Amino acid sequence: MKKITCCLFTLTLFSITAFAQSAAVDKNKVMDFFQSQQFDEAVSYLTPAIAADTKNVQLLGYLGYAHYMNDNTREAENVYRQIVLVDPDNIAALQYLALLTKNDSPNEALQYTRRLILLRPAKAGYYRSMGELFKRKDEQDSAFVYFSKAYSLAPKDYKNGVGLADVLIDRKEYTRADSVTEAGLEQDSVNLSFLKLRIRSAYNAGDFQNLRTPGEQIIRMGESPLTALTQLLIGYYNLKLYSDCIRVCEYLNDKGYMVDNVIYYEAKAWAKLKDYDKSNALLRVCVNLSISKSAEMYYYNLALNYESLKQYAKAINQYDTAYYLFKNPVMNYNCGRIAEAHLHNMQQAQKYYQRYIAEAKPTEADEIKAYAYVKERWGKKKTTAAKK
Repeated sequence: MKKITCCLFTLTLFSITAFAQSAAVDKNKVMDFFQSQQFDEAVSYLTPAIAADTKNVQLLGYLGYAHYMNDNTREAENVYRQIVLVDPDNIAALQYLALLTKNDSPNEALQYTRRLILLRPAKAGYYRSMGELFKRKDEQDSAFVYFSKAYSLAPKDYKNGVGLADVLIDRKEYTRADSVTEAGLEQDSVNLSFLKLRIRSAYNAGDFQNLRTPGEQIIRMGESPLTALTQLLIGYYNLKLYSDCIRVCEYLNDKGYMVDNVIYYEAKAWAKLKDYDKSNALLRVCVNLSISKSAEMYYYNLALNYESLKQYAKAINQYDTAYYLFKNPVMNYNCGRIAEAHLHNMQQAQKYYQRYIAEAKPTEADEIKAYAYVKERWGKKKTTAAKK
């Protein structure tokens, strides 16, 4: 649920330009509803009064707020549109409409934000909002203009610096972006947004040395933004600082990021340090992470289809692949079954069956029965078994 304290201030904006409040509504009662988060009750209480006074901006503001806080965005939009019809310059209604339309109707949000800029041309936040809308539309030049204006009006508001640096990096203006992020970090050396942008700028510019300071600051803070720290570890790898690369990889692993790209670079770093066993173990983890578990079922069904087509060698190949990737011993049983029953290759059957016996732990009745058969007939390595 959205915080009430920050939104209640917005309600006062309606009072500034409001018509006289209806005598049928007790403002204190409405505020009590809001403080106790009884938004349905507030809607029920306000609706009859608004029906009798459809142009009362203050009551409409209360109703729009109640709908908004109740996550009923469609009704909130309708109410705020009604306010703008009555009072086209109502700041609060325009702000809510810009907020409510920015995802589904960004062009409409642009119009509301433009109106806000005309009404309050010195307010940096409106220019920043316009920049964000243009960035979403991938109109980088326009986004740059508005973020620049926001930053010039309020350079100490970190959100303006973050927006401007972000679009400068998109424009490959890395030196200018760095000047903005460094200015922000001078004010707040642990601002995660600026630290991530500093890393992104250095990484995109191929300036791997300058990844180190912001990256290590993030680690000291105990934060774990995956993209930024992945860029850091790749930077360490490219700088041939393989132990540092491994350290960052293990830090991310400890934070729960067991992702193939991180483990891949750790494997590469161990190989550079000539510990090939560790590298291979990690590469096998990468293989398992990069292939979906559902792939086992796909290989299994491919094998069944090849069996039905009497293409037994291809069927065994699919079962073999499934076993190699997911280590399900039943796949070895299926290979042995085909070799025995269809290919009449007892030596091949024995090889697969003995692998199956060594690993299988059957629980289902059908598999228990099959396992008993295999163990009885093929459990001992006898050359006579293959001749039967």
